[in-house]
Amino acid sequence: MNDTIMSKTDAAARVVAARLRRGLSWSEIAEEIGSPLVWTTSALLGQHPMTQEQSEQVCRLLDLDDAVAESLRAQPSRGTDQATMTDPTIYRFVEALAVYGPALKELIHDEFGDGIMSAINFRVDFARHPDPAGDRVVVTFDGKFLDYRW
Repeated sequence: MNDTIMSKTDAAARVVAARLRRGLSWSEIAEEIGSPLVWTTSALLGQHPMTQEQSEQVCRLLDLDDAVAESLRAQPSRGTDQATMTDPTIYRFVEALAVYGPALKELIHDEFGDGIMSAINFRVDFARHPDPAGDRVVVTFDGKFLDYRW
């Protein structure tokens, strides 16, 4: 018996492989466990802990063992490594925040006052919108405003 818990990275790799081999979409998995699409995908990639029930449902669906379920329940070290940051899709999000982040900060302060948008009390949504010039990716960040209190 191994005394260590499988790493989130190893569990995520097994989840991704099992999902692809079974021909399941992320949305089908999210629907199966009754959780939001983006949150579910992020959790299965190691960024959120799942409940015991969620981890067991996913592992039954994907025919994965208890070691993966245990890892899915563990607290994560959130963030990503530098190699991941160079992925073109992820880098475009970094680029968008580099270009629009200062303007969004100013707009938050203008509309709400001195404070920040929470990334803990937070929802994110993803959608595809058809467009004659090419389908649009729509990502919505929905965070609670947290005012600075002195």
